[in-house]
Amino acid sequence: MKRAFSLIIVSLAMAGCSVVPQSSYNGSRQSSVQSGQYNVAATSPSPARARVAAASPIVASPAAAQCYSRLGSAGVRFDPLPDQYLGDGCSTLGAVQMHALQGDDGRLDVSNLGPVTCPVSTAFAAWARFGVDRAARQIFGTPLASIQTMGSYSCRNVAGTSRRSGHASASAIDVSGFVLADGRTISVQSDWNGSAQEREFLRVVQRSACRRFGTVLGPDYNSDHRDHFHVEGVIDGNSYCR
Repeated sequence: MKRAFSLIIVSLAMAGCSVVPQSSYNGSRQSSVQSGQYNVAATSPSPARARVAAASPIVASPAAAQCYSRLGSAGVRFDPLPDQYLGDGCSTLGAVQMHALQGDDGRLDVSNLGPVTCPVSTAFAAWARFGVDRAARQIFGTPLASIQTMGSYSCRNVAGTSRRSGHASASAIDVSGFVLADGRTISVQSDWNGSAQEREFLRVVQRSACRRFGTVLGPDYNSDHRDHFHVEGVIDGNSYCR
């Protein structure tokens, strides 16, 4: 079995791909892919573990492996996910499951996330640290503790159209609020027109998102976005920011 597994690895390596064993995050250890090191031997200490990894490997292209490495270098705790074509124009390709992000001084939690493409995850991690955490420190005098979301992947259309939403390809996240280290929660719905500080903070973080994502929609766009920021894609030139 070990010899057969080694031959599989060698064959895929020669084809320009790498095999990433599907890891299981348990909240008490660092993800096996956080550092960008995809060492099958290190994550499969027993023949039983090796058999599981051989049965359902994640094959990462060089571009995907580079993205995993960048995400790990940003301090994100995550697991890579297998590509899935889910029918009806919906898929999760090159996606990861993020478990925690990194702020200037420590971990940032994130709630309710499902699959998100690796490039969008990388943009989201940078926005969380450099856009949101630092804005919280400057405006409220306290760090960010967590980001609350309404989810990511969902096989659905853009409201009122027959066009698939960015959520249908795991390239969009809906952000509903932010929890500060002092316990305060800043809600998009409740605080968009709240105090001067709350209004400033939410507009600063939205403008920051517009410098990282291809599409950013908020309460001023339409009533469907009154309670969240929709961030989608990676900026390539000008973003659509409303």
